[in-house]
Amino acid sequence: MKQIVVLLLVIASVQVAFSQDECNIKYNLFKGDYQAKKYDAAYENWMWCMDNCPSLSINVYKYGIKIANYKLENAASEADKAAAAKVVERVFTQRLKYYPNKNLGKVYSDYATFKASQNASEEEVFTLLEKAFKADPTAMSPKNIYKYFDIILNKYKDTDTQRVFDTYDEVGEGIELKRAEYSKKIDLINAKDSTTLSARDKKRRKIYQIILTNLSKVEAGLDAKLAVISTCERLIPFNKKNFEAKKNDPVWLKRAVSRMYNKECTDDPFYDTLVEAYVKADPSPNASVFYAVILMKKGQDSKAMEYFKKAVDQETDSYKKAGYLLRIAKILSKKGRKSEARSYAYRALKSAPTMGKAYLLIASLYASSANSCGNDVVSKRMVYVAALNKARKAKSIDPSISSYANKFIRNYSKNIPTKKDLFIANIQSGTPFTIKCWINETVRVP
Repeated sequence: MKQIVVLLLVIASVQVAFSQDECNIKYNLFKGDYQAKKYDAAYENWMWCMDNCPSLSINVYKYGIKIANYKLENAASEADKAAAAKVVERVFTQRLKYYPNKNLGKVYSDYATFKASQNASEEEVFTLLEKAFKADPTAMSPKNIYKYFDIILNKYKDTDTQRVFDTYDEVGEGIELKRAEYSKKIDLINAKDSTTLSARDKKRRKIYQIILTNLSKVEAGLDAKLAVISTCERLIPFNKKNFEAKKNDPVWLKRAVSRMYNKECTDDPFYDTLVEAYVKADPSPNASVFYAVILMKKGQDSKAMEYFKKAVDQETDSYKKAGYLLRIAKILSKKGRKSEARSYAYRALKSAPTMGKAYLLIASLYASSANSCGNDVVSKRMVYVAALNKARKAKSIDPSISSYANKFIRNYSKNIPTKKDLFIANIQSGTPFTIKCWINETVRVP
């Protein structure tokens, strides 16, 4: 009897080994066809793996979703489309079953996109988007981030304003993380020798720039959506109502302060109360910047600059540091301290070379100085040439803000010297021209 049991165990182990070998063979066959983009040829061996080796490799699903989508896109009849759609759905459900902790933000986001394309109900799509958002909002597509917030806004704007604000803040933080991630990737590529840049790097940079552009569009769309319920008239009483319960909650305070700052509700005394509570609850670089703004408002400029410096020195992440530096530059700009503002904008660019908004700030600083830095028509108009150069630079290093930068470019282009201006002043096109006063920059005559 013992010999029979041993024999059965040996046979079973041989069968398992054979099954594993066959799984590997089928997997490698479909993988080879997949990599050669022969999706029809890959289909049969891939489906065999789906049926018999569902936990062999996550690539069964990563590669499989492209194969399944290819079949769906190329289905000849309605019956074929229905069958192919079932296979696509199976890829998602089976992946979630066998790899329940792998990149769930992206998986649920992509699953929601598929369900929406199949005319699923809004509630069904929302359920998947919510799972994606809770798992990892940074892995969601820009379109789905927008869709998720849009559904939340429509559902709760009249019944649960806090949830709308919280979702908006979480979405914004997710967008900022994604922007930082892809900006850093572009910076790494740009740091390489441009004469030897590989086709792969060029392709990746283009993809990253498209993602950043889409994120900017989503952010603008979200702001427009929230504008209806995020006026100072609504924000101030809303934050006052929740302050006592939340005055020691650093996350709530950060978001409340940021909303009021972004909506320019900073003149209200309650804003100072919020910031002071925020600094106490979370003495972070971000809180230091907001506190410095209050100190400046009170006329304590020297102390404010100490807090600005503290914020920058504390921050170790280069992209966040650049954000603080740019915010400081904007604050100094509003105070009329243009030279200092430019200096901080350049420091921001040193930390984040693709931060185009820093160049746009410099451009606006220049344009606002046209009358004070010029004493005749040409010298005043040449200031706009310097501003135009910065706006064009902003667009070139950060295509994601192209539509925003184009407004600056169109405006400044209307104000540069005309041929008639140059003729009367006896100045030749193409010659260098030095702009005086605080700008002190040489540009080419257009």
